[in-house]
Amino acid sequence: MDKHLEQLKEEYLEIPIPPEYDAMVERTLKRKNKKPHFQKWTIGLVAAAALFVTTVNVSPQAARAISEVPVIGELVKVVTFTEFKKSDQGTNIDLKTPHVSGLGDGKLQDSLNQKYLAENKKLYQDFEKETKGYKNGHLSVESGYEVRTNNDQILSLGRYKVTTQASAAEEMTYDTVDKKNHVLITLPSLFKDDRYIDVISENIKEQMKKQMKEDSNKIYWMTKQDTVDPFKKIQPDQSFYINSKGKLVISFNEYDVAPGYMGVVEFTIPTSVLKDVLVSDMYIH
Repeated sequence: MDKHLEQLKEEYLEIPIPPEYDAMVERTLKRKNKKPHFQKWTIGLVAAAALFVTTVNVSPQAARAISEVPVIGELVKVVTFTEFKKSDQGTNIDLKTPHVSGLGDGKLQDSLNQKYLAENKKLYQDFEKETKGYKNGHLSVESGYEVRTNNDQILSLGRYKVTTQASAAEEMTYDTVDKKNHVLITLPSLFKDDRYIDVISENIKEQMKKQMKEDSNKIYWMTKQDTVDPFKKIQPDQSFYINSKGKLVISFNEYDVAPGYMGVVEFTIPTSVLKDVLVSDMYIH
């Protein structure tokens, strides 16, 4: 086991969590000789290439074999650190924790990986508290991740959480990293000043109107509803990512700006709208 994984394991175990989750991580880290599980991801400009996602408990021989495959070895950046499942008395939980490697900056990389572990530990702890004493209750919690962009410059990694209790609610959270300069990019850091909030918000409103006009099945909260306020503007730290084409994508969780059946909604902001407020065209172009 490399020193970063060993350090993550030690820090992970220092935080009190339910014993079965500890045991799951322990088994994952110790399982040296199992065959790796691969899942294909389609990556941006590499239309014919497959990005293999595998658990961190692959054998050293398997890891070397992957790294020696042309192109594919260079694209392996995100793996499943561990997956925990539990189902009992009408409740179930399924948590997949991502682990980032190959960023070239150990401090940033470890910071991200520790955050992802902490997120899922909290989900598990909250689930245990919520379902304690359940006999006929129904609660389902699922978490996982999606690699939205993984090119020479940018890694955009999204984590999702779906909670189902009577109805489902989905949330997405993104981290976007400058892989060359080892910087975690925030939304405000992309712009000269806070004018971006109004600029982006007005464009999103235009997109909402256009979509509703073209498709009667799409509804956004643009006027006062009985129980919800209309969308006015994005948050300064609104969830976002940069796609493989270098475009800014703004994300809203389920129920934030639209009815639940619309799910998580995204808006790609034209760069021409942003050009006067961008700090530079390094990331957004």
